[in-house]
Amino acid sequence: MISAYKKDNPVVDSKSQLIEWFESGVKSVENWRIGTEHEKFAYHLKDYSPLPYKGSPGIQDLLVGMQRFGWTPVFEGEHVIALSSSDGSNISLEPGGQFELSGAPLETLHQTCDEVQEHLRQIRQVNRDLGIGMIGIGFHPYLRREDVPWMPKNRYQIMRDYMPKKGSMGLDMMLRTCTVQVNLDFSSEKDMARKMRVGMALQPIVTALFSNSPFYEGKATNYKSFRSRVWTDVDPDRSGILPFVFKDDFSFEHYMEYALDVPMYFIIRDGKYIDVSGQSFRDFLNCNLASFPGEKPLLKDWEDHLTTLFPEVRLKQFIEMRGADGGPWRRVCALPAFWVGLLYDSSSLDETYQMIKDWKFEEVNELRNKIPESGLDSVFRNRKVIEIAREALELSRKGLKNRQKLDFWSQDESHFLSTLEQIVDSGITPAENKLAAFNGRWGQNVNRAFEEYAY
Repeated sequence: MISAYKKDNPVVDSKSQLIEWFESGVKSVENWRIGTEHEKFAYHLKDYSPLPYKGSPGIQDLLVGMQRFGWTPVFEGEHVIALSSSDGSNISLEPGGQFELSGAPLETLHQTCDEVQEHLRQIRQVNRDLGIGMIGIGFHPYLRREDVPWMPKNRYQIMRDYMPKKGSMGLDMMLRTCTVQVNLDFSSEKDMARKMRVGMALQPIVTALFSNSPFYEGKATNYKSFRSRVWTDVDPDRSGILPFVFKDDFSFEHYMEYALDVPMYFIIRDGKYIDVSGQSFRDFLNCNLASFPGEKPLLKDWEDHLTTLFPEVRLKQFIEMRGADGGPWRRVCALPAFWVGLLYDSSSLDETYQMIKDWKFEEVNELRNKIPESGLDSVFRNRKVIEIAREALELSRKGLKNRQKLDFWSQDESHFLSTLEQIVDSGITPAENKLAAFNGRWGQNVNRAFEEYAY
């Protein structure tokens, strides 16, 4: 989404500037927007192998091919590493070449789903010319870590070196996972706090609903969402469920204090990434950064640092919901629909908040750790998660109907939830569908996923 902060890039002298940065994201209700991001794996049609950056074809060819639709290339050195558009959307590369659309800030889910379909139309055309396919799934079905090509982005080299110091699966997160997320606005600090709390509480429920990664290196696992399993062992300093969000007085200041102590990865000077990994922004603010003694941070350093925090719900000048596996376009549309219905209608938000307000960090965190394996069959407070998911979907549908955002055929936005409602009605997640196919008609050949589930 487009930052609401329009000032220059001043030196940061105090914590109050950092809090003001969050506060500048406050928007009136009529200016709330929806920003949807989704990643997918690109592969050669001939053998399902991943695309290197340079190759015949490669990711570079894909980025060049997309420019026929008006995308503007973004360079890092000699390499095109992203594409931008005048509407505020952009295309970027994750470390293993995962191809991501970060959508424009849009007013309705109808516009969001139109954007998704137009993006897929564009990539299908380019892919057809290049002999490339794409698939949306939470964890790569067969690739080993050492076989994934790295993209030429300098920040990824710094992260690559640091990740193994904090967890065993950080490189897997970087190279072999795909997600879909939605970015949403808030009208005040209080509104932010309620939405963050609802989002953090329900994120395990969303992970269960969107479970779509049951394979690991060509074999079936006991997990519905192996992507979510990966995130339990990435970096405890910067990921997971945040305990302070469940405090009744949660504020911008709480999140700021947390971010100050999360170890940094880098700072950027003159277009170059400088490794400051393991050092805190708090030390930087106090002029005690070992790499730059006596120097204070710039506001852009704060913005960059916040992009390297990976909790299940992330706060910037908007709120990012981050718990879902990647999937096909219907679920790319369903993820923002679920959260918009709950958080953008005051009545539904009130009811949802009442539903989760006494949930404790410890029990939500315990649920989050069970969900990757047991999914909708997990039990929370003597209730199956599928029952909580059904209740949340009913509240979301109510919120979407209340919004009364109609398309050309006078449909409201609630129909975008239908794919999720089918999941709770059947009790069968996308992961379980794939496992059934793997053990049945696929003959335990995971490559069949690329044939049946390609975009």
